[in-house]
Amino acid sequence: MSTTTGVHALVRRTHEERVLAALRTGGALSRGELARRVGLSRTTLSEITARLLQRGAVVVVDTDAATRVGSGRPAERLALDPGAGQYLGVDFGHRRVHVAVADASHEIIASGVQPYDDEPWPARLEQAFALVDRLVEERGLHFGALQAVGIGVPGPHTGGVPGAARVAWNRHATPDGVEEAFAQRFGTAVVIDNNTRLAALAEAVSRPDGPSDLLYVRLSDGVGGGLVVAGRLVRGARGFSGELGHVTADPLGAACRCGKRGCLETVASVPAILAACRARGASVHDLDDLAAAVAKGDPVVDAVLREAGTALGRVLGAAAMVLDPVDVVVGGEVAHLAPVLVEQAAATLRYELSSVPTDASHVVSASRLGDRGGALGALAALFHRSPVLAGYPEPEAADRPLPRRSAL
Repeated sequence: MSTTTGVHALVRRTHEERVLAALRTGGALSRGELARRVGLSRTTLSEITARLLQRGAVVVVDTDAATRVGSGRPAERLALDPGAGQYLGVDFGHRRVHVAVADASHEIIASGVQPYDDEPWPARLEQAFALVDRLVEERGLHFGALQAVGIGVPGPHTGGVPGAARVAWNRHATPDGVEEAFAQRFGTAVVIDNNTRLAALAEAVSRPDGPSDLLYVRLSDGVGGGLVVAGRLVRGARGFSGELGHVTADPLGAACRCGKRGCLETVASVPAILAACRARGASVHDLDDLAAAVAKGDPVVDAVLREAGTALGRVLGAAAMVLDPVDVVVGGEVAHLAPVLVEQAAATLRYELSSVPTDASHVVSASRLGDRGGALGALAALFHRSPVLAGYPEPEAADRPLPRRSAL
């Protein structure tokens, strides 16, 4: 594609975003009102709105007949189509996929989750597409105006980082076909990143006081993390930033799948916690059993959780000593089911930082976004509106040809 064509596409996309922003803030507007608000000529505005109408991003809701002064034909008023999915966020976990859809106002208009076994990627893709189809049918959505898809995947992901290689020990590494499958299905740009890093992004942009220095860790089938430093999401030189799960917590501990021993993942991941409970005689096989044991005050389970919290606190303490974050957030279901783990991590972190001469205490809390964080972070990455994303790869949308969109 020529440079000239790419520039024209970028200009058109900018005009479209300005029109959508005007409708987002002003509600239903006539073309004349839109032209005045966004500073475009009537001809250019007509071309832009025609394209948005064709794509289904906007709809004609009524005319200005009731408020029109003078003679002449009533003008149509345009508004955002409430059923138009503009952004699609997908979070592939080891045992479930979470999908969130946002409209042009950046409001979540649909979301859902589909559990699955620890399946290969082709099966995960089928589950994700089936979930999207179900949301389309149940919520009356359409993706004719879809601008981009954001995808979170487990484990180290180096997409978009030049020269980076995949990590051989990551058996859940995303195959190259995932991006192509979504691009082919929806005919739009796709951004892929580590789902825990995206969850950290979602936590940062959802802070009441705005993005700040934040250290995020998610306890799930594995343990991952994400960093927001100086108000920016950090990916690292090779895309591996935030891999707290493979920081050594006990040099003499259990063997880790990465080849080392005693990584935090071998102590504080959900499978590690459940296995430790069973090894000590507790009948705990899944998170439901764990929640029941916590509710009963099982002393064995309490001890295991405190040990996991201590290991987590030590690793967080080392990271906090270097990064000095304002907030430390612990995500994952176990953080909500077993608050004692978070409390123990917070106490250990305070001890680890007790030598730091400061009056400010690091706030350690369970994630407020829960399991939705990865999908919401994928959407936030697509919005690309926050300074937290300075330097983050932006979707290549309209400046290159895209695969033909398949029907939904």
